[in-house]
Formats: sequence, structure tokens, C-alpha cells
Amino acid sequence: MTKLNSKIPDGPLAEKWTNFKAHSNLVNPANKKKLDIIVVGTGLAGAGAASALGELGYNVKNFCYQDTPRRAHSVAAQGGINAAKNYRNDGDSVYRLFYDMIKGGDYRAREANVYRAAEVSNDVIDHFTALGVPFARDYGGNLDNRSFGGVQVSRTFYAKGQTGQQCLLGTYSSLNRQINKGTVTMYPRQELLEIVLIEGKARGIITRNLISGEIERHSAHAVVLATGGYGTIYYLSTLAVNSNPSAAWKAHKKGAFFANPSFVQIHPTSIPQLNDYQAKLTLMSESLRNDGRIWVPKAKGDKRHANEIPDEERDYYLERRYPAFGNLVPRDVASRAAKERCDAGYGVGDTGLAVNLDFRDAINKQGKDAIEAKYGNLFEMYQTITGLNPYKEPMRIYPAGHYTMGGLWVDYNLMTTIPGLYSIGESNFSDHGANRLGASSLMQTSGDGYFILPYTIDDYLADEIRTPRISIDQKEFEEAEKEVKERLEKLLSINGNQTATSFHRKLGRIMWDYCGMSRNAEGLEKAQQMVKELKDEFWSDLKIPGEAGEVNQELEKAGRVADYFELAKLMITDALNRTESCGAHFREESQTPEGEAKRDDANFSYVAAWEYEGEDKESKLHKEDLKFKEVEVKERSYK
Repeated sequence: MTKLNSKIPDGPLAEKWTNFKAHSNLVNPANKKKLDIIVVGTGLAGAGAASALGELGYNVKNFCYQDTPRRAHSVAAQGGINAAKNYRNDGDSVYRLFYDMIKGGDYRAREANVYRAAEVSNDVIDHFTALGVPFARDYGGNLDNRSFGGVQVSRTFYAKGQTGQQCLLGTYSSLNRQINKGTVTMYPRQELLEIVLIEGKARGIITRNLISGEIERHSAHAVVLATGGYGTIYYLSTLAVNSNPSAAWKAHKKGAFFANPSFVQIHPTSIPQLNDYQAKLTLMSESLRNDGRIWVPKAKGDKRHANEIPDEERDYYLERRYPAFGNLVPRDVASRAAKERCDAGYGVGDTGLAVNLDFRDAINKQGKDAIEAKYGNLFEMYQTITGLNPYKEPMRIYPAGHYTMGGLWVDYNLMTTIPGLYSIGESNFSDHGANRLGASSLMQTSGDGYFILPYTIDDYLADEIRTPRISIDQKEFEEAEKEVKERLEKLLSINGNQTATSFHRKLGRIMWDYCGMSRNAEGLEKAQQMVKELKDEFWSDLKIPGEAGEVNQELEKAGRVADYFELAKLMITDALNRTESCGAHFREESQTPEGEAKRDDANFSYVAAWEYEGEDKESKLHKEDLKFKEVEVKERSYK
């Protein structure tokens, strides 16, 4: 039976990572040339890892389902990337960044991993600057900073509202350098459909070529998943339509534990749903809350134009409830507050499911040009989508599914419970607890890929230098390929009447209504039954046109939706098990008199790591107890 071992190094918290690097096993340059590593994903974590490992001399095979690595979803991040540089001299430090992340995650993350993420954050910024990422600079030419939610310092580096895109372009340049040198081989338009284990170790993957439909075998001494999160389970989310958790789910079904699946972040500033035909929602960066003020009318059902409502009739509810942080409270707090105001009848717009994000005061004080310099592309995007000019009237925003703190369980080395299988970036659970602070995602993904994995994977591969190249002719590859083909054929043979997208939309509605911003036992149990019934309908009435041996996007969608049904069951199971409220996981039965999340540290101060037990069987819960030695665990307050 697999037992959890987080492998946290001994010693003081601030010295653990340094001690690990000083005493870990190494692979010499000549032996690195003999070792193969598969990296799945080309976002900041995946492309960063591939380029760093290629630079070290490993033979890297890098996979993505897009036509180019530049289309990885890291490109969509807008507001910024955190680092503890303290350029503003406002009291920031590695420890304060660590503390803000632990507190922001509502004390549901592992101390050692979070501190390390904060520690390498400064390396990440230096690296991106060296790569030429055009971060904003102040009048004197120094790198500029702004604030994000849940902190009281300015530590967020940014490139207007395109930070993810610019960081990914820098990472892409470092990846292309290794491709040109021959240390990295790129495999675009490939979708991972199975993990191959040989004698219990991850030794390769089975993929489908999305152009030809051909099933391919690829081997390596270790496999790294950098495949992102599962926020698209809600159907409507801020994520790219094709973002999906299928690679991580395949690993889970092979034996990798899945941790805290119910921890999903709802972003407070998304453009509200405009019609029933949308396939996704559009994020408006958290950075807008630096200058925008969030409010609703004080009178229920007030349908006057926002500009006609005087200040004394406006409720700046975040400033009223949380005076210490105001509009820059963490995302889970801001999202629940918006939902509460709308549910109570104070929402704006035709549906009443929106609140105002108003820049009037900032424009009057700083001038339109200053606001445009900071947020111009975001304002332009908003006006293009809605037809409304945010320079002249408030934006309308509403919370939406955005990021997942849950993911594959990993130890301090970022290895899953399958030896040789690593999970980095958003695909793992490790750094953000029950709620991620804004601008910490780019920080973690880049840190994992560039500065952490290259050390920890060395420690594992030092014992693999005598292992010859893995042959793809072994029976394990043959069996895995056979299973993949049978699964595809099963989907194609249903020949029903409904598309995969129609099932996804229905599943997303169930999950949003009952396992979204607010949850309760009755709703979760109802959702569990509804998901089961919809899953049965999926396997009896799915329609996939075309064949497997060709371009077939409907087949791609169907495979992912099939995985969503299984993940949805685990998400609901985890949410039912955790009867406390913490961070973004809000159980209505566990709240303070003021309506805030109420933790139950005596019973739930642990990571819930779930083991797959088989089709239609209940998953097995393993608990990793969380021990806090450097921070005082107390009620999270932003008032």
C-alpha cells in the first residue's frame, strides 16, 4: 500500500532548500546525455522545465496539443508575477511573501513548499528580466511594482495587462534555443492519453497525433506533467476552451494520488455571461482593483444607469467590510462578497448578476492617460466584448471559475506517488492551500520549471544512469496502446444523439450550482446523483461524427468530458468530506456570524490525498497532516 511521505528536508525552514541542494544526488554531464525526460505541457512550467533540463544536457521530449508552444494557457495571465524584491522598500521579504501565501491559502498548504516558492521568486524575476521580458518600469528606469489582493506591500511585477504573454514569449525563446541545440525535441499537436508504467516506474506515455489520428508510443527515464488545472469542469470559465485535466487524471488512475480536488478558485473580476451560447468567460485582471472601486446601489433593484447614482447612494461594500484591505482582499473573499450582494438583490445589469468596478475616481485623480498606460489593453478588451466604455462608465464584473489549487499530490521533490512521475505548476497541489493569491501562479509555475525541478529530478535520475534507453516494444507499451484504442473505439461506437459539448455544458451547470462558490451537504449529495445520471446518459447517447484516424475534435472533446465526469465525482466527494470552510471551499454549514469561512483545524488541518480504487468504486482517502512551526495558525482576517 502506498504511504504518503512528503520528504521534507530537516533543518530550519529558511535553510531547507539550501540544504537539499547541497546534499542531493547529482548526475554528471556525460551521463545526462544518456537520459531521456518527457515533459508534457509548454506553459511557463513545462517550457521552463524543458529548456532548463535541455540546458543541463538531458534529452528532452516536449509535448503539447497546440500547434505551437506559444499557445499554452500561461499566455492568458494578465496582471503580474510576484517576487520578494522589496524594490519599494515597503517592508517586503521572502518571509512576508511566504506568510501572505500561507495565510491567503487559509493554512491549508505545506510550509516547506510555500517557503521555497517564495525563496526562488527573486530568481524568477531576474531570469525573466535577463530573457528580455518587458516588465513595466518607473520614471527612473527601475522595475515597477503594483499591489494584488491579500497583501499590504507592492511586490507584483507586470507588463501592462499582458504579463503571462510576455513571460511565455521569454520562456519560448529559451525553449527554442534548446530546440535549436538539439537537446529538446518538440512534439506539437499531440494529446497524452495514457501513462506507461514499467515495474512501477513512469517510463513513457501514449499519445494521439491530433492531425493524423495515429496512436504513438514515447519512452523516457522520467515523465513530467505540466498540464495545468481543471477549472474548465465548470464549462464556463476564464480558461481556454481546450484546457483540461485529462493528463493528470490518467496519472491518477495509474496510481498518482489526487489532492484537495474541491479547492477551486473563483475569480471575482470576470466579464459576466452575456448569452446562453458562450463557450468561455473573459477575465478582467485583479490588478484593476488597485484603481477600480467595487460597488453596488444601496437600494435593491435600482436600475438607474451607474453614472446617475450619487456617491451617498452607493455601497462600496468591500471598503465597508474590510477597511484594512478594501478592494484588494483575496479572491475568495471578494467573490463571495459579490455573490452575497447579488443574491440579496443588489446586483446590477439586466440579470442582476454583476457588480460595478468603477474607475471614475482614479481617472479624475491620475488622468485618463495614466490609467490607459496601466490597463489600456484590458479596457480595450472589455469594450470590444461588451460595447461599453469603461473610461466613461463602470465595468460590470461577476465571479467565474479560474484556477485550481487542488491537483496531483507531490512530495517536496515534486514527485507524485508514482516513482519517476513529476507534476509541476498548476497540475500539482503544493503551494496555494485553499486559495491562491493573485500573481502567485506565474511565480510558482516558473519557479517549479526553471529553478526547482532541475535539482529534484537530478536526485532521482542519479539512480537511473545504468538504465538503458527504454524500448517502446515492451509489453507495457503494447498493453497501454491497446487500452487507448479500445477506449477511443468505445466512445465512437455509442452513436447517440448528443454532442460532447452539450454534456459538458450540463455538467458545468451542475458543478457551478452545487460545488462552486458556495456548497452544502444537501446540494453536494444532489449533485453527486445528478452527475451519475448524466454520466450514464453520456455513455448511452453521445454522438461523435468522423473516425479516430483523422482530425477529430469531437473525439478529443468526448475523451476529456468522460474524464470530467470522473473528476466531478471526486470533487464532490472531497467537498462532502471536508465539512469545514477554508479559503475558496465554503461550506454554508461552517461560517462565522459575519458570513466568513470558518475553519475546523482540529479535524481538517490536513491535505486530503485520494487514491483511485477502480471504476465505480469509492476513492480511498489518505491524510497528510499539516504542521505549522513558523506561523501562528489563527482566524484569517482582512478587516
